[in-house]
Amino acid sequence: MAHPKRRQSKSRKNKRRSHLKIKKPLLAKCALTNQKHLYHHAYWYENKLYYRGKIVLYRRSKNKKEFS
Repeated sequence: MAHPKRRQSKSRKNKRRSHLKIKKPLLAKCALTNQKHLYHHAYWYENKLYYRGKIVLYRRSKNKKEFS
């Protein structure tokens, strides 16, 4: 394994690690439902799956019994 010949200073170590910060997720607000969600992600709201302002999928409620 490679080992450094000399010790790096604290300031060099801190400069290298300064870019490894945790960033806040970028949230968007849907104009249709006024819900906040992650960009490029679908989200559930009132048993409907929304993506880019459109309903993509409906979720059937578990309480209703369907007869065929």
